[in-house]
Amino acid sequence: MAQEMLIVTGMSGAGRSTVAHALEDLGWYVVDNLPPALLTQLMAQSTGSESKSFAVVVDVRGGKFFDDLMHSLKSITDSGAKYRLLFLDSTDQALVQRFESTRRPHPLQGKDRIVDGIARERERLEEVKSQADIVIDTSNLNVHQLEKRTGEIFAAGTLDGIRINILSFGYKYGIPVDSDLVLDCRHIPNPHWIPALRPLNGLSSEVSKEVLGSKGVEDFVAKYVSLVELMIPGYLNEGKKYLTVAVGCTGGKHRSVAIAQELARLLNSNAQKLEISAHATHRDVGRE
Repeated sequence: MAQEMLIVTGMSGAGRSTVAHALEDLGWYVVDNLPPALLTQLMAQSTGSESKSFAVVVDVRGGKFFDDLMHSLKSITDSGAKYRLLFLDSTDQALVQRFESTRRPHPLQGKDRIVDGIARERERLEEVKSQADIVIDTSNLNVHQLEKRTGEIFAAGTLDGIRINILSFGYKYGIPVDSDLVLDCRHIPNPHWIPALRPLNGLSSEVSKEVLGSKGVEDFVAKYVSLVELMIPGYLNEGKKYLTVAVGCTGGKHRSVAIAQELARLLNSNAQKLEISAHATHRDVGRE
């Protein structure tokens, strides 16, 4: 497998350090706070080294961030080398709360408010985010949850195929901003209205049986799996390594969880042929 560089960037306070530490725990070689202008040199020096899992953290602390980073990424592409871009994002509210809790100023705040620094950084990173291979929204993730998400994505190092994360969520808590595809399950009868099932969630066999046994659901799930499978060759041609399919119901407890589990099971049944691996995670279970 050819060596590949993972570039970790994103909003200040969104969890870059947490991801860097998680990658190190997974055996990756990580360089933190590298000036973007040095990316091409580092890539050249690392070619042929024993480490195949190589990550670099770059951010606004590196000075002329935007111009240097975009130029360096183009140079890496022109050289024929491979890289993946991970962008960590979070809502303004979550970022403000994090900076206030640590009593540290935002790097671009100056003499203004924290929100002003966040706005400046978000504007400067807009194009970088648009080119990211993977976007993780950390707004509702604590340190341990972000470490777990990092492990789910990168535990295997570089990946020849596509790793699919089937992410269940509740619409009342917002659609995940890092989703590539969104599937709405609110048309399925809600087990919440069955007293015996209300305290359970979609991971239980009782709820799963109720949801998957509802009229038309089996056909609905099968057709959606077929749709995703049709998209895989195109994603592979585009070099996509990670896909997030967000599956939503009202509270993210019953229907979306059961459907996410079933989607992951069905996709994995044909994983080797399709060059994919699928797993289900559940953002809002236990949140109510």
